[in-house]
Amino acid sequence: MIALIQRVSSARVTVDGQVRGEIGAGLLALIGMERGDGEAQLTRLLERLLDYRVFADAAGRMNLSLRDTGGGLLLVPQFTLAADTATGNRPGFSTAAAPGLATGLYTQLVAAARAAHPVVASGEFGAHMQVSLTNDGPVTFWLQASPKA
Repeated sequence: MIALIQRVSSARVTVDGQVRGEIGAGLLALIGMERGDGEAQLTRLLERLLDYRVFADAAGRMNLSLRDTGGGLLLVPQFTLAADTATGNRPGFSTAAAPGLATGLYTQLVAAARAAHPVVASGEFGAHMQVSLTNDGPVTFWLQASPKA
């Protein structure tokens, strides 16, 4: 399971002109599921999303996590993160989880995040979404809880 996270001042996701999820300061997490992902990867990735220290402390160092700041978490499903881009000029998606499995994992991730953190918003799995954000920093990291581990 993959998360491309961005520290944001604000972020929102819309579908057909309607806002589906929106946060103020916090993390935008684009989420991709890979073949072989399951409960262990979901649990590990959520821990990392909530505990990854990307927010500044009083000294200006990245020492605070989302749990510490209480900021928002916007989860947006993005299957293209699991693409195989090793060769050629067109991505392959044989490494991405099948849609049925990915939908279930994403739904579980959102539910677990909402149970663990007070401010969680979500995009819509399988929808054509528009994501807008103000990246704060910019600060962007790639997190992965690999099914191979």
